[in-house]
Amino acid sequence: MSTAETLKAEPKITNGVNVTALFDTIAAVKGNAEIAKFNFRLTNKWMGGEKNRSTIKEFTGALEEHRTDGKSFVAENGEHQVLLGEDKAPNPVEWLLHALIGCMTTTTAYHAASRNITVEAIDSQIEGDLDLRGFLGLSEEVRKGYSAIRVRMRVKTKAEPATIKALTAMSPVFDVVSRGVPVDVKIETY
Repeated sequence: MSTAETLKAEPKITNGVNVTALFDTIAAVKGNAEIAKFNFRLTNKWMGGEKNRSTIKEFTGALEEHRTDGKSFVAENGEHQVLLGEDKAPNPVEWLLHALIGCMTTTTAYHAASRNITVEAIDSQIEGDLDLRGFLGLSEEVRKGYSAIRVRMRVKTKAEPATIKALTAMSPVFDVVSRGVPVDVKIETY
């Protein structure tokens, strides 16, 4: 094998991200927008009281079905005692914070890598304010969900904070949380 072939065969890795594969994916999507369409789904079952369990398995993307081999992930929801639960699992609004900061972190690492920005470390703190009067139906002026979410992210990099902040805003979960998305609910009783 020639030196040129060896260099071509070695993927470029930045921030633990295979940038070669990332740019190959971008090129493929530019060539066929259907590749970019994904559908994520899960099932959820109530287990009594505050407890329910989600099973995350198959999803569709890049023109095919994935994770069809039987592998699945299970996430349980609970509530703290002060919210009438047993505190055996995070509650859904805590999972939302987890999803948000997890997506912002991954997005930052991936987009930094695509711009050849080295990131040595990312650590974050996230918190949200929620007033139960909205959830309990005691005030129509109070939101049922978070009224504010604050993220403090520390990124060890030579890039400017404004550059990194712009990358975090490319997170799909950040987009959903900060801009909202229509939710279609259909109920069946049996």
